[in-house]
Amino acid sequence: MSLKFLVRELRELKDGIWGENRGQGKHWRNRARSHIAPVEAPSEPTEQSKWADMPPELLLDIIGRVEESETSWPARNAVISCASVCNSWRDVTKEIVQTPEECGRLTFPVSLKQPGPRNAPIQCFIRRDRKSSTFLLYCGLAPSEDGNDKLLLAAKKIRRATCTEFVITLVADNFSRSSSTYIGKLRSNFMGTKFKIYDNQSADDAMAQSKSKLGRRLHTTACNYHTATISYELNVLRTRGPRRMNCDMHSIPISSIQEGGTAPTPISLPISVAKTSSSLVSRRKAQTTIDCSSSKFPSTKVPSSEESMILKNKAPRWHEQLQCWCLNFKGRVTVASVKNFQLVAAVDPSHNVSDAEQERVILQFGKIGRDIFTMDYSYPISAFHAFAICLSSFDTKPACE
Repeated sequence: MSLKFLVRELRELKDGIWGENRGQGKHWRNRARSHIAPVEAPSEPTEQSKWADMPPELLLDIIGRVEESETSWPARNAVISCASVCNSWRDVTKEIVQTPEECGRLTFPVSLKQPGPRNAPIQCFIRRDRKSSTFLLYCGLAPSEDGNDKLLLAAKKIRRATCTEFVITLVADNFSRSSSTYIGKLRSNFMGTKFKIYDNQSADDAMAQSKSKLGRRLHTTACNYHTATISYELNVLRTRGPRRMNCDMHSIPISSIQEGGTAPTPISLPISVAKTSSSLVSRRKAQTTIDCSSSKFPSTKVPSSEESMILKNKAPRWHEQLQCWCLNFKGRVTVASVKNFQLVAAVDPSHNVSDAEQERVILQFGKIGRDIFTMDYSYPISAFHAFAICLSSFDTKPACE
């Protein structure tokens, strides 16, 4: 069969097909387009677990009983296990688990950014490692004998030429700011008398939950929002005693401790850096650093119509038997140290805050061993802010000693 014969046959076949479908060109074009898959984001995978078909009433009752019975770690890890079964179990678990302010318990990582309980404080302890300059925050009264304590937060002290930084993360083996476990930092001035707390999450919770492309770009390593300032008073007279400090909580209004007041309560952590492509981070790093400090993004400070809450040292009382000024730590502090402190809210009569609320200790920190310290915090500050404030006492302060 010659080449010319094949070409002629192909042309006749083409002309025949075109003649049969003349006038139906639009129909054929539509059919051709139907074979092209639309460019859409892949949908979430469908649940395949056999536990996903459990009746909602029974599922709600089971998870509710687990959440109510397991009140402390490590048994409370069962609640996390329930949320890890499948999507339906996770949704029900998130509905049942309340914030620390409501239930007085820590469950998910976002609980570390939420205000503590109003009635009784959450009791924790800090373990210091002098060799590695790390500080680990655990949940519990004191270290257990088996060492099976729940790690909440970890910080690493980094000395620089003009300041000292404490990088705060969720794990104890990765202190990189590019990690998805990084949640904030504490930075001092040259003299160690003033500290600023930076959070990787804005006080505006809607900002953290934004799903836009711009929102995803914001949550890179350069995003740090100034949420609080810690100032230590200079010890000009060189008198012995605890260090005097003031904490200006820019992101918490003074109205939060008034009757009916509420404190900012985030419901989710920012989008992790791990979900952002490395090329996007490297390409937008310089621009993101500028954008995060510009005025077009939400400020962490409270509205101008309200005042931010300020914490101050609680005034000691004179002890007749010991003949000295003392603070009642209710057995949580056993070693005398200049680092020990109790913080209460500094309010004016115009704020209409009750006397009991003015005397309530919001944060207390004290020494119980060579490298073991207790930390008890309550509403309206979170575990993250409480830990950062306590970390400031570990820095060297020549002007305050």
